[in-house]
Amino acid sequence: MNEPPPWSLPGTVELFARLKLRLLAGNLRGAVERKLGFVFTLVMAASLTAVGFALMALVRLAPRDVAVDLVIVVHTVLLISWMIVPLLAFGLDDTLDPARLSLFPLRTGQLAVGMFTASATGVWPLATLIVTAGGLVGLATGAGGVLVGLVAVFLQFALCLVLSRLVTTSLSGALRTRRGRDVLAVAAVFVVLLAQLPNLLVNADLGDPRAVLHGVAGVLRWTPSGMTAHAIADGGLLGLAELLVVALVVAGAAWLWIKVLNRALVTPDASTRAGSVRGGSGLVDRLLPDGPLAAVVGKELKYLRRDPRMRVIWFTAVVVTAVLAFSLSGNSQEALGPWLPVVLTSIGAAMIALQSGNAFGIDGPSYWTNVVACGSEEHFRTDLAGRHLATTLVATPVLAVAATATALFAGHPAMIVPAVLTAWGVLGVGLAAGAVTSVTIPYTVPERMNAFTGAAPGQGGQAFASSMGALLGVLAGSLPVVLPVVLGPAWVSVVAPFYGLLAAALGRRLGARIGFARMPDLLAAVSQTRVTSGLVQ
Repeated sequence: MNEPPPWSLPGTVELFARLKLRLLAGNLRGAVERKLGFVFTLVMAASLTAVGFALMALVRLAPRDVAVDLVIVVHTVLLISWMIVPLLAFGLDDTLDPARLSLFPLRTGQLAVGMFTASATGVWPLATLIVTAGGLVGLATGAGGVLVGLVAVFLQFALCLVLSRLVTTSLSGALRTRRGRDVLAVAAVFVVLLAQLPNLLVNADLGDPRAVLHGVAGVLRWTPSGMTAHAIADGGLLGLAELLVVALVVAGAAWLWIKVLNRALVTPDASTRAGSVRGGSGLVDRLLPDGPLAAVVGKELKYLRRDPRMRVIWFTAVVVTAVLAFSLSGNSQEALGPWLPVVLTSIGAAMIALQSGNAFGIDGPSYWTNVVACGSEEHFRTDLAGRHLATTLVATPVLAVAATATALFAGHPAMIVPAVLTAWGVLGVGLAAGAVTSVTIPYTVPERMNAFTGAAPGQGGQAFASSMGALLGVLAGSLPVVLPVVLGPAWVSVVAPFYGLLAAALGRRLGARIGFARMPDLLAAVSQTRVTSGLVQ
C-alpha cells in the first residue's frame, strides 16, 4: 500500500505522530536517570489513569444528580489543567513553541495539524482520553446515550487540545521574555496554592458539601466542558444539540488558533532584543566598601531581581507560610497554642534558606571567573559571605512580614517578635547547610525559559541528594533553637539570631575548606551541557 504524500493531511499527521513518538522513545536511551524518570512518568500516568477511570465509572452508583455534577466538575478541571500545565512546560517541550518549527517548509495549516497531532500523541493525552471515557461508563444510558457519549468524549478531548494550543501560542511571544516568565511564575504559584482551597472551604464550614457541589456544577453546566458532560447524561436530541454547540466552540477556537499561529510566525521575537543598561550605583555600592564582597552581593541581588526561578522560591515561601497559618488556625486557635507562629515562620525561613543549597549552580560556566580570581580559602569564604549577605538582606524583612501575618492569623500577636528572632536563627542554619552542600554536591542549573527547572539532564540524582542533605542539615541544626522557644519561655528566642550567625560562619568556613580544594571539580559540575528535553505531554 502506498504511503500518503508528506504534504497531505494524513501524511502530516503521520509525520508529526512519528516525530513525537521518536522523542518519547529517546528517553529510553542515554543516562540511567532519564530512563528512570521516563519509567516513573509511565507508572504515574498509568496509575492515575486507572484510578481516574475507576472513579469516573463508579459515579453510576451515586444519585443521578450528584453523578452528573461530579462529571461536570471533572471535565472542567481537565480542561483548565490542559490550559495551564503546558504553560508551566513552556521551554521544556519544544513542540509547544511555534518558533521552534517556523523555519520548516510548512504552511500554517500544515503546522497547525502537526502541532495538534503532537499534542494528541503521548502518555498524558491518552490518560486524559481514558479518564474522560470513564464518565461515559458512569453516566450513559441506552444505546443512543452511548453513541452521543462517544461523540462527547472526543469533543471534550478536542476542546482540551485546541484551547491548550490557543493559550500557549497566544502567550508564546511573552513567555520568551523575562517579564512574561515572571508573570507566569507568580501565576503558577497561585494555581498550586489553589490545592489548599478545599481545605480552607472545609475549615470555613460553608455548609452542605452536596449543596456546594450542586451550586458549582450549576454554574459550570453552561460552559463547553459542562455541556459535554451533560450531553452524556441527557442523550437524545438534547444531547446532540449540546454537542453541536460544543463543536462550534471547538471550530471557532481552532480558527482563532490558526490566526494566532500565523501571526506568531511573522512576529519578531522580543526575547532577542537588546535590553537597556542602567548606570549609577546602587544601595549596596553606597553601604559596602568596594571589593569582592560588594561585587558578590551586587551580583546575587541582580540574580534575584532578574531570574524568575529565584522569585518563585521567595514568593512561595511567604505565601505557603501564610496559607498554612490561615488553614491551621481556622478551626482551633486555642488548641494549637502560641507556638504556631514560631513553627510556621521557621518553616518559611527554611524554605528560603534551602535555595542556597546549590549556590554556584546559577553561575554555570561563567563560574570560571571565580576560579581564576579565587586564590585562597579566605577568598572562597568571602564569596560565600557575599551570597549569604545578599540572601539575608532580602530575607530579614520578608521573614518579619511573614511572622507578623502568621501571628495575627493564629491569634497570638505577642509571638511576633519571638517568631521573627527564631526564623532569623533558622535562616542562619540553612545558609550554613547550603554552604556545605554547594561544594560537596554541586550540579548545573539549566538555562531554560521556565521558572520551574531543576538540574541538567543526568544530574537529577545530585539535585535530590543536595536538597535532602540541605533539608536534613536545616532540621538537625534548627532543633536546638526552635525547641526551646516552642516548649519554654519565649525570651529564649533572643539567642536564636546569634546562634544562626555562628552556624552560618562555621558553615562558610567548612564550605570554603572543602570547596577551595576541589574548585576544578566544582566548575565542571556546574558547567554541564545545558540542553532542553523534548516532551511533557
